[in-house]
Formats: sequence, C-alpha cells, structure tokens
Amino acid sequence: MRDLPAPLIAQAVEWRRQLHRNPELGFQEHQTADFIAARLAEFGYEVRRGLGRTGVVGSLTKGSGNRAIGIRADIDALPITEASGAEWASGNPGKAHACGHDGHTAVALAAARLLADTPFDGTVRFIFQPAEENEGGGRAMVEDGLFADCPVDAVYALHNWPGLPPGTLVARDREMMAAFGTFEIRVIGQGAHGAMPHEGADTLLAVSQLVSALQSITSRNVSPLASAVVSVTQIHGGDAWNVLPETAVIRGTTRWFDPAIGDLIETRLRKLAASVADGFGCTAEIVYERRYPSTLNTPENAALVRRVAAAGGFSVVDAPPSMAAEDFAFMLNEVPGCYFWMGAGRETGDNPGLHSPRFDFNDALIPLAVGFWLDLALAELRAP
Repeated sequence: MRDLPAPLIAQAVEWRRQLHRNPELGFQEHQTADFIAARLAEFGYEVRRGLGRTGVVGSLTKGSGNRAIGIRADIDALPITEASGAEWASGNPGKAHACGHDGHTAVALAAARLLADTPFDGTVRFIFQPAEENEGGGRAMVEDGLFADCPVDAVYALHNWPGLPPGTLVARDREMMAAFGTFEIRVIGQGAHGAMPHEGADTLLAVSQLVSALQSITSRNVSPLASAVVSVTQIHGGDAWNVLPETAVIRGTTRWFDPAIGDLIETRLRKLAASVADGFGCTAEIVYERRYPSTLNTPENAALVRRVAAAGGFSVVDAPPSMAAEDFAFMLNEVPGCYFWMGAGRETGDNPGLHSPRFDFNDALIPLAVGFWLDLALAELRAP
C-alpha cells in the first residue's frame, strides 16, 4: 500500500464526514456539486458542469500523450432516515448516505488532489455522477454527451463492499452487477361488502394468487443454471375491515444478466398478470420498466485493475456477481472499463450492509482507495 500524506488523508476524512452530514437525493445534489466543483478548481482542473443535470467532471491534462481515462464517483444519497449514531450523522431528515457515496466522492477528490502534483502523460477525468440510486444519473450523463464532450479510452468505478475486509478487491472479467426492471400491476375488479364476496370480483384474492404465480417465472421458466430474480416488494389494497376493494396493486423488481432472460421475464410477467386477473373476473393494468442494463466489465480492463491492485498489496479475490444493479452500466456500454468492489467491512463492532439505516462508510478504506486510484491512473497514463 502507498504511504500517502497524512494531512491529505485527514482532509479526505473530513470531506467525507462533511458530505455525510449534508446528503442530497438524486438530481438534487446542488450543494454537493458546488463543493466538488470548488475543490477541483482549487486543484487546477478544468471543470465541466451540467452533464446529467447535477453532474461534475474535472479534467487535467499533462505531457503530450493522447490517452484519457475516466474515474467515476457517485454522489447521491438515499431516502432513508439514518440510525448510525455517528457524530457526523445526516442533518437532512429522511436522507442519508447509506451506500457510501460520500466516501467514494471524498476518495476521488483526494486522488484528484494527488494527481495534480504527480507527473503523468495524458488526460485524467474525474466523473462525479448524480442519481445512481434508481434514477439513472449515469444514463443522463451519457445522453447529455459525457463521452462526446469529455472522451476517454477507459472508465473505472469502485464501490465499497462491507461483506469483504479492507485490503480486498474483486474485479470480475464480465458480469459484476445485474440488470434490473420494475413493475406495477394494478388489478381491477368489482368491490363488494366483505360479508357478501360473491357479489364482487375479489382483487385481493387475485393479487394473492398472482404473487405466488410470479414466482413460477424463475422456478419453472428460467434455467436453474441461469440467474434471475422476480420479487414482489409492495401490496396495496383496501381501506376498511368489511369492504372488498375495487382495485389492488402490487409492485416489485426483476433482475437478470442475459438479455434473453430479461425478455422472458417481462413476457411471462405480462401473461401471468393478465391471465390470473382474468381467472378471478378482474383485469390487470401493467407498467413494466427496464431501468439499468447489466454491469459488464471489459476483461482487459478488469485484468489491469487486478494487476494494479495486487502490485499495491491488495488481496485480489474472486466472488460471484451481485444481483443488485448499478447504472455505471450505461458508461460501460459506451467505452471499455471496469467496475470493482473494495472490501470495507469493519473488523470490530457493528458492520451494517449497504442501504441499512445504520450504515456509515468505513474511513479505513480511504487511504487504500486513494492510493489505488493513483496507481491505476499512472498505469494507464504512464509518466513521461
């Protein structure tokens, strides 16, 4: 591991905690973006704002090389009420950095500061992306011309991973994170008095059967050797003890890697919703959205990440891909690159997972991640 300047790491920890105190949700990261842009300008970077609404890109060119790399950090928080008990806990009720994006941002800023004083040959671009959590900020930046205005030959992103110890890194050759979709199925029937159900068409009975039927997609339509998830996460219907409601709604999420399986899931979900509802004398209105594609690493870039990590003292391990999703996928659909996990588990005490109200980024990861970004940038942009 690199021996980094202690004052810089202390500053990065303070940046991280300041960001943690002031979380902002997707596409609302105005103060966060102002903070990032101000730091980048102080370091001597050319700052580009407005890509993806609240995105920020800092670019720095040195030497005569024409190669450029991108280092992406996500900056948004989650709509969660924090329960970490940290001194620097969220000061914005109902919003929290419960996924560690505050740490990703602070690490990228510290790496940008180091590279400002380090010789290299080419261009480094630090991409601070909004709205990673469900709202597709990565897609928005790409659609706004991220790689047309700020071209790169490769793009990289890290995510802290509490399930692994610090000093551990995972960079798979292809699948890292799943594609995901969302669905809402509104079942419409005929309301009735709860004591006279035969006079209506029971929507709650229909959605109860539908929840079970949807599980047949993964158990009976998808190969056991493939990866797929269909999860119902919400059921809404009725307001009174003695009334069968006219409508009931279920919502949920789907996950897959293979696009053909994504097509199959949607097709079967639509058919099951329509047929089950019809079987109970009801109709179904279906809204299905495919949100993020699969996050697929370029093998050559993943191999470089593993080599740099191993040379820097990391324990490089293999692990299965995650069925969670990541909108860095939109960037990887445009240019080669690699998304990887860095272990961030706490050795003692509580170790909450990502998106837990008790989650707080492990600051022990900061020097490790800063040193890695420096090593990777220098590997891509060899010093003159």
